[in-house]
Amino acid sequence: MGIQGMELCAMAVVVLLFIAVLKQFGILEPMSMEDSSDSELELSTVRHQPEGLEQLQAQTKFTKKELQSLYRGFKNECPSGLVDEDTFKLIYAQFFPQGDATTYAHFLFNAFDADGNGAIHFEDFVVGLSILLRGTVQEKLKWAFNLYDINKDGYITREEMLAIMKSIYDMMGRHTYPLLREDAPLEHVERFFQKMDRNQDGVVTIDEFLETCQKDENIMSSMQLFENVI
Repeated sequence: MGIQGMELCAMAVVVLLFIAVLKQFGILEPMSMEDSSDSELELSTVRHQPEGLEQLQAQTKFTKKELQSLYRGFKNECPSGLVDEDTFKLIYAQFFPQGDATTYAHFLFNAFDADGNGAIHFEDFVVGLSILLRGTVQEKLKWAFNLYDINKDGYITREEMLAIMKSIYDMMGRHTYPLLREDAPLEHVERFFQKMDRNQDGVVTIDEFLETCQKDENIMSSMQLFENVI
């Protein structure tokens, strides 16, 4: 996978890798046409019971059948109805054996763990997935900003962006082409801030991030690539 242009917005990388892992994980399967109303998400079979179908339909852009299919995949891999961070890291480690996916998986886990309780519930999963696959451009970009804003203070700092970039490089391993220099992540961060930090105050705000991304054709194209994944 090429990683040129990540200094602007790694959103395409986030979505590509996450969708690939979901397919490996067995969660993204073709939508079943059979009626699953008899199970109604089979709430009694898991220790964590998700919200009702109607509420999840209202919170996401998935249909009832899509939610049922997603839940079956989620439940098959996570019988308890929860994914903890260690499990999340193991999934990524299996998918990227040539690199170290630990830090990237940590950042992505925190982006999905909306309430910060140390576990991804089915609700967290489908709400995040709905944004990535079917959200508006602004919703997707706000989700990406939240990923990069590691301490959730409303700003992206150089240190935070460098941590994200290093985690992506570490995950991809040493088998990228062309081979990357050790200082490549820092160079990407500097280019990111040259474009995003409009008032040059050393941090990137959500408004600066949205404005710059929405003016970039490549980023806008990446927002549309995965709308028909499921």
